[in-house]
Amino acid sequence: MARSLAVAFSALDDSSLVVDRVYEGGTSGTFADDPLALLLPVGNQGGFRYKGSPKQRAVRLVALYTTSTEPDWPDSLDPQTGIFTYYGDNRSPGRDLHDTQRDGNLLLRDVFSQTHGSEQDRAAVPPFLLFEKSAPGRRIVFRGLLAPGAATLTPDDELAAVWRSSNGSRFQNYRARFTVLDVAEVTREWLDDILAGKANDSRHRPSAWASWVHGRTYQPLLAPSTTVVRKKAEQLPQDTGGHSILREIRKFYRGNEHGFEACAVQLWRLLAPRTTRCDVTQPSRDGGRDAIGEYTLGPPSDPITIDFALEAKCYSDTTSVGVRDVSRLIARLRHRQFGVFVTLTGRHTQKSARTPIRLC
Repeated sequence: MARSLAVAFSALDDSSLVVDRVYEGGTSGTFADDPLALLLPVGNQGGFRYKGSPKQRAVRLVALYTTSTEPDWPDSLDPQTGIFTYYGDNRSPGRDLHDTQRDGNLLLRDVFSQTHGSEQDRAAVPPFLLFEKSAPGRRIVFRGLLAPGAATLTPDDELAAVWRSSNGSRFQNYRARFTVLDVAEVTREWLDDILAGKANDSRHRPSAWASWVHGRTYQPLLAPSTTVVRKKAEQLPQDTGGHSILREIRKFYRGNEHGFEACAVQLWRLLAPRTTRCDVTQPSRDGGRDAIGEYTLGPPSDPITIDFALEAKCYSDTTSVGVRDVSRLIARLRHRQFGVFVTLTGRHTQKSARTPIRLC
């Protein structure tokens, strides 16, 4: 995002919140550089930042802060559906699910329960504001106004207690799903009214928020991508750690590129957890397909499976996946199959006339 669109640190205290606008941090090298603390009176640390008390059910405003870089807790925003997935604050063993330092999970439990209650219950739910870290320094970007839950999810899918383990100890944490509402700007006037305890009595209240409170009607901010094929640089990791991982994988399979196929299958499973069977084929009898498998669609009560073929290329960082590579896989797809292409490099930006391929 262009720096000219960013809000200066000195102007944060009276700024409105605009979707995908950057808010600059300070330069003193201390916690005082945190821009979120100047935008809103919610403190300068933690993923859950709020005004009020979760234990007394008296929270007026919540700012959710994410770095989107923790592999064990992959917070993620899907701009095509408007659904944001956020993980709670019980991220290490030793505590009960709701016994956390910032009471974040306690807050999630209560607001998701209120979501399915009456209009009066939803009126007590504080507005959630999503912020994401934006390098360099302490810059942040505003991602939108959130309402707990989604029209397309069941209550169990909206808020679920998931198990994790660390050093042999098991513990639970929440996985929560919110809807980013179709609100381009959260005005400073409404923020002031929220903090004054008048979130739903304000004439500055966005209509999408009012509709959710009144009838649990979700108006998601949907933003389908306009880019058909990303540039190679956009397909590769943006951090040095990601590039180091790619280098280590290439080094490990150097001289044994066929061995990368099993690794590619596991990478695909991470991206597509509803993959069931997926078997690496024998090199002499693969028919041009490195692996074949099945992917499950539909609800658990009535699932269906579709077949796919997977191609894996352990390419160097100077070799792009081109039209020839993609066309080769397409030509080997059978009736009602889809194709998966897993590679360690970017795809060439030239477009193919037929591209029913998931590129990892």
